[in-house]
Amino acid sequence: MDRTAGKELALAPLQDWGEETEDGAVYSVSLRRQLSQRLSRGTGPAGCQAPRPAADAFVHYRTSKVRALRAARLERLVRELVSGDREQDPGFVPAFLATHRAFVSTARVLGLLLPPPPPPLPPGIEIEKTEGGGLRVNKNLRAVVSVLGSWLRDHPQDFRDPPTHPDLGSVCTFLGWAAPAGPEAQEAEKLLGDFLEEAERKQEEEQPESRTGPPGAAQTPRPDSPEGCSEEEEGPAREGPELLDFGVDEVAEQLTLMDVELFLKVRPCECLGSVWSQRDRPGATSTAPTVRATVTQFNMVIGCVLGSVLGEQGLAAPQRAQRLEKWIRIAQRCRELRNFSSLRAILSALQSNPIYRLKRSWGAVSRERLSTFRKLSQIFSDENNHLSSREMLSQEEATESPQEEDTLLGSLPSKLPPGPVPYLGTFLTDLVMLDTALPDMLEGDLINFEKRRKEWEILAHIQQLQKRCRSYCLSPRAPVLAALRDQRQLSEEQSYRVSRVIEPPAASCPSSPRIRRRISLTKRLSAKLSRERGSSPGGSPGDPSSPASSLSPGSPPSSPRSRDPPPGSPPASPGPQSPSTKLTSQDKAPSVVQRALQKHNVAQPWARDYQLFQVLPGDRELLIPDNANVFYAMSPAAPGDFVLRRKEGARPTTTVSSP
Repeated sequence: MDRTAGKELALAPLQDWGEETEDGAVYSVSLRRQLSQRLSRGTGPAGCQAPRPAADAFVHYRTSKVRALRAARLERLVRELVSGDREQDPGFVPAFLATHRAFVSTARVLGLLLPPPPPPLPPGIEIEKTEGGGLRVNKNLRAVVSVLGSWLRDHPQDFRDPPTHPDLGSVCTFLGWAAPAGPEAQEAEKLLGDFLEEAERKQEEEQPESRTGPPGAAQTPRPDSPEGCSEEEEGPAREGPELLDFGVDEVAEQLTLMDVELFLKVRPCECLGSVWSQRDRPGATSTAPTVRATVTQFNMVIGCVLGSVLGEQGLAAPQRAQRLEKWIRIAQRCRELRNFSSLRAILSALQSNPIYRLKRSWGAVSRERLSTFRKLSQIFSDENNHLSSREMLSQEEATESPQEEDTLLGSLPSKLPPGPVPYLGTFLTDLVMLDTALPDMLEGDLINFEKRRKEWEILAHIQQLQKRCRSYCLSPRAPVLAALRDQRQLSEEQSYRVSRVIEPPAASCPSSPRIRRRISLTKRLSAKLSRERGSSPGGSPGDPSSPASSLSPGSPPSSPRSRDPPPGSPPASPGPQSPSTKLTSQDKAPSVVQRALQKHNVAQPWARDYQLFQVLPGDRELLIPDNANVFYAMSPAAPGDFVLRRKEGARPTTTVSSP
């Protein structure tokens, strides 16, 4: 039996079998093994015969066929919502409801899903009622009602369309005759009332503002002030304590409270790569508002750190070191609260060039705090696609939450708090990469629903984290929140100018913490032109060993280095840079190749003759596909070295000269 049990564990419960095509839809087929044990007859209570496992029973498996819809036209996908087998494919309905906005509007889905109302009954004919009080409907109508119930419960914002919300009105009309007394109809009516009430409340709030004007409209920043915007940095005189006058626990808990409230409001569908990648396009300022709010909060925390550390230029190095230590302690407390969002923001600010280069201030920081800073920074190492932070998040999710009776209202429990609050940027990056890598449509104009399933796995993870974050018990503290709002904010450019005033540039910064620093969320690339291996000797621009031109996706002026130093090495001093080109998250490989060739005076029509490769450790190379987004397709764990190689069969090129 031991040997049999060992074999049992080695058998995979689900095995891929292939694909099937049916009525223009493509299904992935798997074989599921289910354990079934042969039973023998035995004597049960009161002498009756009852089945029981035999001592010498063999292990038997029952194999069943499992189909999951992989690709189909829209009409077939909507029909699958109603007629699909929930036991065979339990993830189809939630995946469709969570991701449908990436390829079709809510109104279009409802037009295909909702059946027309029945004809009016003749006079004197009464409608037969069921025991639950609803109409006696057929199986398909019950399935439609069930889908609408899940939709209203899990994604109510899909039906928001002010001022009249016609989609929600159509749902209310349908449920009014299909299930008038059911919970779905009550949920739809309540949601419509909430939407209308919210619109009236906003209208009442906007009327006083239209008469008095928006607050702070008369204040205009002056970014061109001398000495690092000293006039702007002084700002209006504030009353009350400064942010760092409060205790470490108070600041960390209020940051966590703000992050939790914003994270709970995030609509997972706004995190989809097809939605979030459109945020920088003209006219897309209203795209993904709940995700933008978390980004604004993240940047606000960075600004608070920069403003509090650099705001007062007259501080001595030991005094500024105390502020650095205070923020390190706040970051450590955020880690204890399992708030990875503010933790990442604080570390990003402390690792930014304006603060990182202050060698005298860092030299006055205690060894204990520097050690804490290094350990916290290792959490967000970008090696192996941020593997450390992903594993840390998984470990925190596996930790059991404290019991409710151990939690006092308005205070944190003595055990580990709920959560964790994730750094949302990790999920956004994954979803954008997924959207870039997989096509929306397959051959035959079929919607690639397998892509939506993969997206749903990430969105479901976000929803699970949101459920856990609802159990936080933190009370707002008005003085701390006011200090956070009023904290002096400095832009990255202003911060760098102020930093140079505090400590003028030097050849090196030996006292700065020796960690791998990350100046911004962008990546540095260096592109080398090469026609063929071994050609153009003598260091010509076609040689891989020739000087590289730099491609930087939005590198700020406060990032003078071309590459971060390896962990454990001191920061490198700024040096001369090769010609650079900005690379944004919207750039595809052809545009990057074209701009790199333009930098090296190569005719732009020849861009299609070249391919972009990333140089990986061990003399390996990663080909960036022509239709890929370079920003997300590149490997973050490898150095940012790239080469351009002429495609096989392309016409010969002339010698390329470097500008």
